Parts: sequence; C-alpha cells; structure tokens
Amino acid sequence: MSLLQLTFFSVGATLGTGIFVVLGEAVPLAGPAVVLAFVLAAVTALFSALSYAELAGTIPVSGSSYSYAYATLGELVAWICGWCLLLEYAVSVSAVAVGWGSYLNAFFDAALGVTIPARIANPPGEGGLVNVPAVVVVLIAALLLLRGTSESAAANTVMVFLKIAVLLFFCAVAFTAFKAGNLSAFAPMGWAGISAAGGKVFFSYIGFDAASTAGEEAKDPRRDLPLAIVLSLAIVTVLYVLVGLAAVAAMHWERFALSGSEASLAEVLDVATGRSWPSMVLALGAVIAIASVVLTVMYGQTRILFAMARDGLVPEVFQRVSPGRRVPVANTVIVAVFIGVLAAVIPLGRLVDATSIGTLFAFALVGVGVIVLRRTRPELPRSFRTPLFPVTPLLGVGFCLYLMVGLGGVTWAVFALWCAVGLAAYFLYGRRHSRLAGESAGRGMP
Repeated sequence: MSLLQLTFFSVGATLGTGIFVVLGEAVPLAGPAVVLAFVLAAVTALFSALSYAELAGTIPVSGSSYSYAYATLGELVAWICGWCLLLEYAVSVSAVAVGWGSYLNAFFDAALGVTIPARIANPPGEGGLVNVPAVVVVLIAALLLLRGTSESAAANTVMVFLKIAVLLFFCAVAFTAFKAGNLSAFAPMGWAGISAAGGKVFFSYIGFDAASTAGEEAKDPRRDLPLAIVLSLAIVTVLYVLVGLAAVAAMHWERFALSGSEASLAEVLDVATGRSWPSMVLALGAVIAIASVVLTVMYGQTRILFAMARDGLVPEVFQRVSPGRRVPVANTVIVAVFIGVLAAVIPLGRLVDATSIGTLFAFALVGVGVIVLRRTRPELPRSFRTPLFPVTPLLGVGFCLYLMVGLGGVTWAVFALWCAVGLAAYFLYGRRHSRLAGESAGRGMP
C-alpha cells in the first residue's frame, strides 16, 4: 500500500464510525457542547497517535499495538493488549454494522416509502428478533477481504472519497438552517456532560491506528506508517467538528434524545429542510461509507489475529493463508461469523461503550510502550520521534485513563469479565503454545 492508501485505510476505518452512528447518543449527554467532546476525544487520540506513529516507524510489522506491546512490554502484557484489541475491533465492527442497518432503513423510507420490518431490523430488546441488515454488511465486507488486500484497499479508497463528499454535503445543507438559539445553552450538563460524551464519542476515533495493522503490506512502512496515522487523525477531526457543529446548530439538542434513531444525521436534514431528498442522499452515502468502516476494521481484526497466531498465542489456523491470493481465509471467515452474531443480537449502546473501554486501555499501553522502548532500546532507528518526550506519551496514558473512568459501571464490569476470560485463555492455551515457550524448551530451560 502507498501512503495515500494507508492514510485512507485509517480514514476509512475511522470516518463514519461515530459521526454517522453515535452522535445521536452523545448529544443528549453534552448538548451543543458535544463539539467540545469531539475535541476532548481528539486530543486523547492525538497523544496516542503520536505514540503509535513512533512505534509504527520503529516496529513496522502487522498487529498494531499488540505487536508493539509484545516488543516492549513482554508476552503477557501483549496478550492483554491483543485481547482488548479483539474487543475493540470485533465489537466496533458490530456496532457500525448496526448503524449501517439504520441508515439502510432511512434510505428505503425516504426513497421508496418502505421500512424494513422491526423483527428483522432490530436486535432483541429493541423490538426485533435479529438484525439482518447488520449481518448482510458484514458478509459483503468478508467477501471483499477474501478477494485480496489490494482489491480491498482500492475499494476502500473510493468509499473514503465518497464519505467525505457526503459529510461535506451534510454540512452545506445543515448550515443553511443554522440557528444561533440552538447553541444558547451551550453546555447544559457542564463539564461532567462533556466528559461523559467524550468517552462516548471516542468511539468515533477508533480506527485511526488501522494503518499500523498493515505494517507488512506497506511499500515504505518506516516513512509512511507514521505519516498515515497523523494525517488520518487530522482529516477526521476537522470533519467531526464541522459535522457536530452543523448538526446541533440545525436541530435543537433535546430533539436528538427524542428521535431515538442511530441515523441521527438523516433526522437532522429532515428537520432542517423539511424535504426528504437531502436525507435520502445522506442515507445512501452513509450506507456505502459505513460499509468501508466494516471492511477496514475487519481487515485489522484478521491481521491482529494473524500476528497473535504467529506468536503461538492463538490457534495456528488464524495464520494460514491461501496459496493464490495470500489471504487468511479461515481467519476471515471465523471473524465474520463472530462479528455477524454480535451485530445481529446486541443493541448499539452496549457495543459502543464496550468498544471504547477496550480501545482506551490498548491505547494507554501504547504510550507506556513508547516510554519503555526509549529506555531499553535507545539505539533503535526511529523514522518518527514523539515530540516532548516523555510528556506526550504520559499525557496520552492519562487522558485514556480519564475517559475510561467516565464510562459506566456496567461497562467496567463487562471489561473486567472480558479481561478475566482473556487471562484464563492465556494461561490455559497461549502460554503453553507460545513461540517464546517453544524457544525456551528448545534451550532446555524450565
């Protein structure tokens, strides 16, 4: 992949995840100050992105923060990080797939006057039995991935251009309905609301590290990976702030809670224009754009599992590749099935919070990894150095922990249970089959 493809790979994995899907859940927490929540999340992501950039230029391999933790903090910490990444990638794809179904429904409603029956469009607990549209988009992404990396990257680049155009179209239309009065009570819940919304919308920044999962498929990884990570974060931050401001200025923030729809941007255009065609255009663009998020994040998930299998921590089947296209077929199919089941039966809100806490923990470990590697291996060539070391990685760790604290007790309970299951899996399987254990046995070590 070239620098442009790597940058768009990260943009593709990031842009759309939250702004299309989660904005409607974040606005009731912070009011118009949701714009500041996006900035808070962006600052947190920036500190982590700078740490990612240094490690991606120093250790240009597949596996993202799992590989970085493996090289800097050891096998056990790497396993915990990789386990959290499984939560981040798999659950975030499921959440985005749920949002894709909502926009598909919005498009059918605006264009054809047809609504997908709730029984097959919503998960249990939200008036349905199974979310069929969410399963469909996961299947489409899996089929694209099975065709090969270059084909997936080319398809993603086209979809990224489309989603940027769709979001700019939204801003152009929504700003025509700008009402200063909608911003008058700017922060009705104060800083506590902004902080809570920041933890929620951090979901919107998940994926900027996607380029680092393609370290072994980049043309010039040491130069291009750091640039792709920082460039992608800058692009999505500017777009998120513009879209967030346009949305809350066009529709009063209290209406976001009343709409009860994941397709909140389409709802804004309905209110702002009183016509159906703008929301129809947006919904069609969102259907295509969100599919690129599913595609790129599923790609990252399979490459992390590939790296973990290569180290012996998960079964060897995850690193088998087809002889022709060199694609991990079994890996991709297993991931698609797991993600499809989650997307079919679990509501969006639970998926979003679980994703955020796992991601924040993994990002915090990346900051720690930068500090450790600077101390233990200062001689390693680094194509990018985190500025203001060690302040920047320490701030990254601190901001991640701050946003984690703001998430709910149920989310923490799910995270603790996930980590407990992960540790059990490591000691029952990973530790016994790991590459390090095999090397130690070969040297006659206990």
